[in-house]
Amino acid sequence: MHKHMKPSSGSQENKKTRQRNRLGWTRDSYTIMGIFAGIVGLILYFWWPLAEDYLSQVDWSGDWWRYMDWLLIGIFLVMSLLIMAGANLKRDLLMVIIGTAGGLVIESWGTQTSIWTYYTLERPPLWIVPAWPIASLAIDRLVSLFNRATEHVPTRWFVSLYWLMMSFFLVLMIIFVWPTITRSLTSMSLGLSILIIATPKDIRMALITFMAGTALGYFLELWGTTRLCWTYYTLEQPPLFAVMAHGMAALAFWRVKVLAELLFARSRRRVSLAESS
Repeated sequence: MHKHMKPSSGSQENKKTRQRNRLGWTRDSYTIMGIFAGIVGLILYFWWPLAEDYLSQVDWSGDWWRYMDWLLIGIFLVMSLLIMAGANLKRDLLMVIIGTAGGLVIESWGTQTSIWTYYTLERPPLWIVPAWPIASLAIDRLVSLFNRATEHVPTRWFVSLYWLMMSFFLVLMIIFVWPTITRSLTSMSLGLSILIIATPKDIRMALITFMAGTALGYFLELWGTTRLCWTYYTLEQPPLFAVMAHGMAALAFWRVKVLAELLFARSRRRVSLAESS
C-alpha cells in the first residue's frame, strides 16, 4: 500500500515564502500595513462621530450590503496591497514625510481659497492629511509597475507625451484656479507647478509619476466628490483638473524626494571625507 505523505511544515513555509515573493512583500510590508491600520484606527477614534454618522445610515437588519461603500472598500484594499509591495521602511519614511507635509500644504491652499470645501467646514480637516502619505506610497508602487510595463517604449514617445499632457494640465489649472489667482497661495501653487513642469530632470519618470498619480487620483476624487465628503466650487464630480492635480502633486513629491536624496548623499560624502582627513 502506498501511503500519502503529508507536506512538511518546511515545504508549507517555503510555499508561503514564494507567494509573498510573487506579491513583492517584505518583512517591512507587515510593519507598513500595521502603521496604516493604526492610522485608520486613530482617525476612527478621534473622529468617531463622523464614522458613527455614516454607520447610522446602514440598515443592519436588512440588505446591509446595499448600503456599504464598496468603492471606498475597494480603494482601501488596492492601496493596502500596493503599499505592502516592495516595502522598505528606510526608503518609504522619506516619502511619508514628504507626503504628509505636502498634503498639509495642498489641503491648506485648497480650503483657504475655497477651491474645495469639506462637509465639516474645517480648513483643512486634520483627518484627511494622513491619506496623503498613504496615497504617496501607493503611487510610488504604481510608478514601479508602470516603469516595468513601459521599459521597451521609446524615450521620444515619453518626451512628446510629456509636453502634450503637461501643457494641457497647465492650461486646465490656469482656467480652474483663475477665480483665486490674486490669492498668494494660488499664485505660489501655479508658479511652483510651472517651475516643476518646465524643468524636468527625467522626462520618462516624470511622466510615469504624473500618470500614476492621476490614475489613483481619479478613484479618490470620484469617491470624495460623489459622497460629498468634499465639494469643488464648480460642483463637478469630479472635475478633471482635480484628478490630474493628483498627478501634479505626485510629480512635485517625487522631485522633492530626488532633491532630498541628493542632499543626503552629498552630506554623507562630506562627512566621510572629513573623517578620512
